[in-house]
Amino acid sequence: MKVLQINSVCGIRSTGKICTDLAAVLKAQGHDSLVLYGRENAPEKFASISKKITTDTEVKLHALSARLFDKAGFASNGATKRFIKEIERYNPDIIHLHNLHGYYINAEMLFDYLKSQSRPVVWTLHDCWAFTGHCSHFSYARCDRWKSGCHDCPQKLQYPKSFFDNSRVNYERKKKCFSGVKNLTVVTPSSWLADLVRESFLSEYPVSVIPNGIDLASFKPTHTDVRKKYGIGDGKIILGVASVWSERKGLSDFIKLSELISDEYKIVLVGVNDSLKKELPKNIIAISATDSREELAAIYTEAYVFYNPTYEDNYPTVNLEAQACGTPVITYRTGGSMESVPKENVVAQGDLSAVINMLGQEIKIKEQDFSQKCMVERYVRLIFEMCSRRYEEQMK
Repeated sequence: MKVLQINSVCGIRSTGKICTDLAAVLKAQGHDSLVLYGRENAPEKFASISKKITTDTEVKLHALSARLFDKAGFASNGATKRFIKEIERYNPDIIHLHNLHGYYINAEMLFDYLKSQSRPVVWTLHDCWAFTGHCSHFSYARCDRWKSGCHDCPQKLQYPKSFFDNSRVNYERKKKCFSGVKNLTVVTPSSWLADLVRESFLSEYPVSVIPNGIDLASFKPTHTDVRKKYGIGDGKIILGVASVWSERKGLSDFIKLSELISDEYKIVLVGVNDSLKKELPKNIIAISATDSREELAAIYTEAYVFYNPTYEDNYPTVNLEAQACGTPVITYRTGGSMESVPKENVVAQGDLSAVINMLGQEIKIKEQDFSQKCMVERYVRLIFEMCSRRYEEQMK
């Protein structure tokens, strides 16, 4: 069996790692697998299973088109022709799509090609971009225009940022080009996102929920002297981790919480840039982002609780990482974040009194297999099922 995957990146960040994890398992089982991608460079160890198609210049031109004309996902025509040519050369049994936004491919051209083929297609949605006229998330803006037709986008200055509102046209173009693909199955990491898909113009397709997985060999109880390294000292650590801290990630709630908790607790935030460090209250310990999984696992392990006050999320892997390291998680009733923790650990958005009340109780950890192995096995099973159905149809 030959499986071809398409994503913005390969081997880096969550979506790129899902691609390479799946490719590695397929190769180990004796199958062929190739990842086509458009941005940055995959780590050298993935050179044999990946190929970069879009050039850096093409990405910049696509981003400019998105910024000026709100055409994210509708540029990179030349690169898309090369993607299609590579698909034809590789001749896969099934195509697995991931993020089609990211300024590297023309989704409309790609779907016109997919409709002309009989190959089964899996499309993993890691956010909501596929069924909106502009944004990748809309919960924080409390916008529901995607249900009937986007217009006058309140988030045009959010990713993919644009000075011009083309959301009405984008919505109709996506609705037309993403509809009518034979033998396509949508995959989402959370039931929350699956329910949104069923309310959108993608409702014609079957939806499977496959939660994200993490590397349990890296994220496990890990003991190093991180308290001494970062001057944390004694006290129960209330931990927060983000790649970029913003209001959507609950930064203000951490600041408010720092004014309400007793000296028994210490707030530690990981992923803080130098500019933000100067603005945070002195009783919040700020740590820069770390590329070391061992160090991050040690910080998770040392924490008393992981607090994730996200206002907009799909299925955050930070929740999984913390629990894998033996640290319970408190989160908001937000998107798929609440699906990754025990239901009693979920509080209303902004309810800091409920958070403080939970700190004095026994906080549970969800009993679930968070492993990449479990995630990949479910993907492989779905891919086999879809290829088998196609084979049976061809034999009739």
